[in-house]
Amino acid sequence: MPPMPYAIYILKCSDGTYYTGLTKDLDSRVLEHQTGTNPESYTFGRRPVKLMWSIVTKSYQEAFQWEHQIKGWSRAKKEALIRGDIEGIHKIVKSERKRRDEIKRNTRAERNEVKTKRE
Repeated sequence: MPPMPYAIYILKCSDGTYYTGLTKDLDSRVLEHQTGTNPESYTFGRRPVKLMWSIVTKSYQEAFQWEHQIKGWSRAKKEALIRGDIEGIHKIVKSERKRRDEIKRNTRAERNEVKTKRE
Protein backbone atom coordinates (compact mmCIF):
# COMPACT_ATOMS: atom_id res chain seq x y z
CA MET A 1 0.00 0.00 0.00
CA PRO A 2 1.52 3.38 -0.99
CA PRO A 3 2.01 6.07 1.67
CA MET A 4 -0.86 8.52 2.18
CA PRO A 5 -0.29 12.15 1.22
CA TYR A 6 -0.28 14.70 4.03
CA ALA A 7 -0.49 18.48 3.93
CA ILE A 8 1.62 20.85 6.02
CA TYR A 9 0.05 24.24 6.49
CA ILE A 10 0.56 27.62 8.10
CA LEU A 11 -2.39 29.60 9.43
CA LYS A 12 -2.30 33.26 10.40
CA CYS A 13 -4.32 33.85 13.54
CA SER A 14 -6.33 36.98 14.36
CA ASP A 15 -3.66 38.05 16.87
CA GLY A 16 -1.00 37.96 14.13
CA THR A 17 0.67 34.74 15.28
CA TYR A 18 1.26 31.76 13.02
CA TYR A 19 0.15 28.19 13.59
CA THR A 20 1.83 25.32 11.73
CA GLY A 21 0.20 21.91 11.44
CA LEU A 22 -0.16 18.80 9.33
CA THR A 23 -3.20 16.84 8.21
CA LYS A 24 -4.55 14.29 5.74
CA ASP A 25 -7.47 16.57 4.80
CA LEU A 26 -6.50 20.24 4.57
CA ASP A 27 -9.95 21.68 3.85
CA SER A 28 -11.56 19.85 6.79
CA ARG A 29 -8.74 20.74 9.15
CA VAL A 30 -8.83 24.45 8.28
CA LEU A 31 -12.61 24.39 8.81
CA GLU A 32 -12.06 22.79 12.24
CA HIS A 33 -9.70 25.63 13.13
CA GLN A 34 -12.17 28.23 11.82
CA THR A 35 -15.16 26.83 13.70
CA GLY A 36 -13.28 26.15 16.92
CA THR A 37 -13.94 22.41 17.07
CA ASN A 38 -11.37 21.94 19.84
CA PRO A 39 -11.50 24.50 22.69
CA GLU A 40 -8.04 23.27 23.82
CA SER A 41 -6.33 24.11 20.52
CA TYR A 42 -3.93 27.02 20.04
CA THR A 43 -6.16 28.61 17.42
CA PHE A 44 -9.44 28.43 19.39
CA GLY A 45 -9.13 31.86 20.99
CA ARG A 46 -7.27 33.32 18.02
CA ARG A 47 -10.00 33.01 15.40
CA PRO A 48 -10.60 33.81 12.69
CA VAL A 49 -7.64 32.12 11.09
CA LYS A 50 -6.47 32.37 7.51
CA LEU A 51 -4.64 29.72 5.51
CA MET A 52 -1.40 31.36 4.38
CA TRP A 53 0.64 28.47 2.97
CA SER A 54 0.44 24.73 2.41
CA ILE A 55 2.24 21.93 0.63
CA VAL A 56 1.33 18.27 0.14
CA THR A 57 3.92 15.58 0.85
CA LYS A 58 4.02 11.92 -0.06
CA SER A 59 4.02 10.55 3.49
CA TYR A 60 3.35 11.29 7.14
CA GLN A 61 7.07 11.04 7.90
CA GLU A 62 7.95 13.71 5.33
CA ALA A 63 5.10 15.95 6.55
CA PHE A 64 6.17 15.49 10.17
CA GLN A 65 9.74 16.51 9.31
CA TRP A 66 8.53 19.63 7.47
CA GLU A 67 6.20 20.57 10.31
CA HIS A 68 8.89 20.10 12.95
CA GLN A 69 11.37 22.18 10.95
CA ILE A 70 8.94 25.03 10.23
CA LYS A 71 7.75 25.19 13.85
CA GLY A 72 11.36 25.92 14.83
CA TRP A 73 11.67 28.78 12.36
CA SER A 74 11.58 32.47 13.16
CA ARG A 75 8.60 34.57 12.15
CA ALA A 76 10.71 36.20 9.41
CA LYS A 77 11.61 32.84 7.92
CA LYS A 78 7.96 31.67 7.97
CA GLU A 79 6.90 34.90 6.25
CA ALA A 80 9.55 34.40 3.57
CA LEU A 81 8.21 30.87 3.00
CA ILE A 82 4.65 32.21 2.76
CA ARG A 83 5.82 34.75 0.16
CA GLY A 84 7.64 32.01 -1.74
CA ASP A 85 10.87 33.91 -1.19
CA ILE A 86 13.44 31.12 -1.08
CA GLU A 87 16.31 33.59 -1.47
CA GLY A 88 14.90 35.47 1.53
CA ILE A 89 15.00 32.28 3.59
CA HIS A 90 18.66 31.77 2.60
CA LYS A 91 19.50 35.36 3.62
CA ILE A 92 17.80 34.87 6.99
CA VAL A 93 19.67 31.61 7.56
CA LYS A 94 22.99 33.32 6.75
CA SER A 95 22.13 36.19 9.09
CA GLU A 96 21.12 33.82 11.91
CA ARG A 97 24.31 31.80 11.40
CA LYS A 98 26.41 34.98 11.49
CA ARG A 99 24.73 36.09 14.73
CA ARG A 100 25.29 32.66 16.35
CA ASP A 101 28.95 32.68 15.32
CA GLU A 102 29.36 36.20 16.72
CA ILE A 103 27.85 35.13 20.04
CA LYS A 104 30.18 32.11 20.16
CA ARG A 105 33.22 34.32 19.47
CA ASN A 106 32.16 36.82 22.15
CA THR A 107 31.53 34.03 24.66
CA ARG A 108 34.94 32.51 23.95
CA ALA A 109 36.61 35.91 24.27
CA GLU A 110 34.85 36.53 27.61
CA ARG A 111 35.92 33.11 28.91
CA ASN A 112 39.52 33.76 27.86
CA GLU A 113 39.40 37.17 29.54
CA VAL A 114 38.13 35.65 32.80
CA LYS A 115 40.74 32.88 32.56
CA THR A 116 43.52 35.45 32.00
CA LYS A 117 42.38 37.51 35.00
CA ARG A 118 42.50 34.41 37.22
CA GLU A 119 46.05 33.59 36.20
